[in-house]
Amino acid sequence: MTGSRATGSALPEPTTQPGREGLDALLAHPGKALIGLDFDGTLAPIVADPEKARAHPEALSALAALAPKVAAVAVITGRPAEVAVRNGGFADVPGLENLVVLGHYGAERWEARSGETSAPEPHPGVAATRAELPELLDRLGASQGTWIEEKGRAVAVHTRRAADPQAALDSLREPLAGLAARHGLIVEPGRMVLELRPPGMDKGVALTAFAREIAAGSVLYAGDDLGDLPAYAAIEKLRSNGTPGLLVCSGSDEVTELRDRSDLVVDGPEGVVRLLAALAERLG
Repeated sequence: MTGSRATGSALPEPTTQPGREGLDALLAHPGKALIGLDFDGTLAPIVADPEKARAHPEALSALAALAPKVAAVAVITGRPAEVAVRNGGFADVPGLENLVVLGHYGAERWEARSGETSAPEPHPGVAATRAELPELLDRLGASQGTWIEEKGRAVAVHTRRAADPQAALDSLREPLAGLAARHGLIVEPGRMVLELRPPGMDKGVALTAFAREIAAGSVLYAGDDLGDLPAYAAIEKLRSNGTPGLLVCSGSDEVTELRDRSDLVVDGPEGVVRLLAALAERLG
């Protein structure tokens, strides 16, 4: 069911019963609530060059107002944790002491309280894939405007700058899946991007593990892209096991799958920021 749209600064009401129960639980016991947020497309507008992506101008103030009133805020992203921290401006912000960034789908963890990042050794298949990728794209005659993003523990191919981004993306799905499989990786599709990364971690795994770690009594998750579907599934499983949850879609015309499964739809990062600010105001 499609969720309602948030407008203005008022706290919107989810259109689904599980969503209303999730919001009620968050408001009743905020000290046990986990706020989970994607970065690109959720806290930051989507831009042609991911290196230029920055959090919405009002995101930090909304997060700083809300974070002290809940158990934790977790930014869960496919980006390296330190890149998300830099682009989000999360370091050394008063009020964000209980914020964590789970980068590379949870493989990396940055904690605002300490400013430190922890991570395992990179998967060897990433380096092998990175080395082969330019020649493969050249051999395929990839569309002009197709480009490679180095992500440390993953590598991504973007087509947003191509003349026909969707056609360019579709033409690369099968060959990139073959390349990833040869090196023990998987392909994560997104908004005009295919990311080749190690298996075993996704936003659902990361969200579930962190919710258990802090013994969350309720969980809100906001996302915008296909990579957020595992987090949606994690919330649905938590709800089936008795932990209330709220699914928020940062609305996009490019991806409809999240919209159809959400309890609440807001108008992109600006709507997410308004929602966070409204929650902070309601909690006093």
